[in-house]
Order: sequence, then structure tokens, then C-alpha cells
Amino acid sequence: METLLLNENQLDVAAELIIKGEVVGIPTETVYGLGADASDENAVRKIFSAKGRPADNPLIVHLADFSEAVRYTSYIPELAHKLAEKFCPGALTMVLPKNDRIPLVTSGGLDTVGIRVPSHPVMHRIIELSGKPIAAPSANISGYPSPTSASHVMRDMNGRISAVVDGGQSEYGVESTVISFEDESTVRILRPGCVTEKMLMTVCGNVIVDKAVLSGLEKNEKASSPGMKYRHYSPKADIIMVESTLESFTDYVGRHYGDNVYSLIFDGDSDNFPYRHMTYGANSIQQAHQIFRKLRELDDLNAVRVYVRSPEPVGVGLAVYNRLIRAAGFEVVRL
Repeated sequence: METLLLNENQLDVAAELIIKGEVVGIPTETVYGLGADASDENAVRKIFSAKGRPADNPLIVHLADFSEAVRYTSYIPELAHKLAEKFCPGALTMVLPKNDRIPLVTSGGLDTVGIRVPSHPVMHRIIELSGKPIAAPSANISGYPSPTSASHVMRDMNGRISAVVDGGQSEYGVESTVISFEDESTVRILRPGCVTEKMLMTVCGNVIVDKAVLSGLEKNEKASSPGMKYRHYSPKADIIMVESTLESFTDYVGRHYGDNVYSLIFDGDSDNFPYRHMTYGANSIQQAHQIFRKLRELDDLNAVRVYVRSPEPVGVGLAVYNRLIRAAGFEVVRL
């Protein structure tokens, strides 16, 4: 089955495919997603099959407006409404108790579901045209770097899904921030994104960063958010995170250098770095935008090992750090 490549004038075709229970690659402001009707068990199973995704890894449900969340949840705290006023539409996912309209296959067997209202006009319009809640995990082979362009999706998914809509390059480059609710004033960050802890604090009384953001889950612990349980975002090359100054990083790479060894460093580091490398931005926002594309490009260069100069895990940098530490399988060198 050849996958159709659609443009922004063919959104009715994409919506009709979703109505028919098919899977479509759709652009969002974060990364490209594999979209299907979240209330249709068979359609959702096609997502898992296309990605090779473990069945206990929950999917996020995308809606056209937060007011629609009442149709798919059993309870919405007042704090969720306040957060929606500030951050919806946008890159924030809220984990809420689900009702029977969302099947367990969509929620990864959990009694909760992640709800997001995307801001990308293409994704938003497809939700409206289809009239469906759309489950849309990242449109990549499970475990591989997330796609930020239609060409990435076509490379991973051609022949696996019905169509891909080309909506240009993703704006943010990392997946949404996922939160759960601890009490009437406290939220827990389960997966960091471009809606940062500081931004959430403008609405919430307290924000907790879950320990799994910077480390793996305990054995048999259930993942309440995508991106928590399994190794993710990994290219074929071995990724080694290095926390250090540029001088120490350069010395360390020099001692481990060899054929097909690359480094991923900050913009501005190149003048003093003599080894094979790419840069991935001068600040955390640029790094978030570029990180997945750079990891894919390193595979195109047949990199065997990549030493990554670690970002500061603050603000959006926490999201970049979270993706890289998972790509590295939690292998971090601290100098």
C-alpha cells in the first residue's frame, strides 16, 4: 500500500480517511502525529501496528476545543479549566479520568486519558472536518526520533499508513508538556515540553517535576504519559550525553574519537572544536526545534557513536534534556 502525500488543500481527504478508520500522518505545532479516531478501537490498533508501539504506552487525544473534553472524561478539575484558558490551544496535555467513550486500547489500559487542543491550523481543521477525537502519537517508528517534517513521516511510514499531510516544519520540535493533577492547586509534570514549569506556575500554586522525567520508571511501574517508560527518540547511533564545559567535552571526545564518531554541540562551539560534529542551536528553544532533525541527519551520515554536549535542564532545556537522556538510554558522563 503506497501512502498518499497530501497538501493543505486536501484536508477533506485526510478527514474522510480518519472517518473511515484509517491512519493519517498530520502536522502539529509540536511534532507530526499519526492521527486516527481515538474512539475506534480498530483504528487505534492500526496506530500501534504502524509504529510498532507497545500496547501499554498511552496515546494522547486531540480535540478542537477544550469544552469537548467533558464528552470523553468523567471529571475535570477547576484547575484544568484555568490552565485551558491560558494554554489551549497549545502544547499542553492534561491527564484526566476518562469515560467509556475512550477505549482502553487508546489509554494504554489506564483509567485516565491525556487531552490536548492543538494550535496547528491543519491539525485543528482535520479534527473539525472529521468530527472525531483524534489520537495522535508521534508519527515515527517506535523508539526512533520523532518526525518534524512530512518527509520524516514518509520515510518511516510509507506503506504503513494511508496518507501524510504536508504542513511544513514543526514549530516547536518536541512533544507537548504532559501534566497530571495532584490536588486543587498542584500539577505534576510527567513529560516536559515547551510549556515550562515557570509558565505553569503562573496558574498553579505548585508544580512538581516527576522523577521519571530525568530517570527511568521503576520495574513494573505503569506509564501514565507517553515517553515515560521505554527508551525513546534514539537514532541508530549510540548516544552518550556529556555534562561539562566545552574544554572538558573537547578533551573527552578526543580521547574517544574514531571512525564514524560525531559530536552534537552548541552553536558557537565550532571554532574551538576540532572533531567531526554538528551543532543543534544556541539556546534551548533552538535546540528543541532542531534536536530530532539532527539525530536523524546523524543516521544519514552513518554515525556509529554520538557525544552530545548536554543542555541545561531548565525551562525548555528540561524538555531537550529529557529527550536526549532517553535517546542515550540514561547514559550520562559528568565531567
